[in-house]
Amino acid sequence: MKSTKVIRQLVERALYIKCLTPDIENEINYELTRMGHISDVDYEALELLMSEMDAGRIQLVASP
Repeated sequence: MKSTKVIRQLVERALYIKCLTPDIENEINYELTRMGHISDVDYEALELLMSEMDAGRIQLVASP
């Protein structure tokens, strides 16, 4: 599975459940560290996640 697809799926999961759990955040960080760079598609997905968090539609939580 391509890393871009993994990051996009993780962002989709956070958007679907309306929260960013530590597990999702850790998986995103792992993929970014493993790849060593960020693609435009990954950046756009993460930018969407951050804008949703800023708007209060996605919560950062300690557990699901």
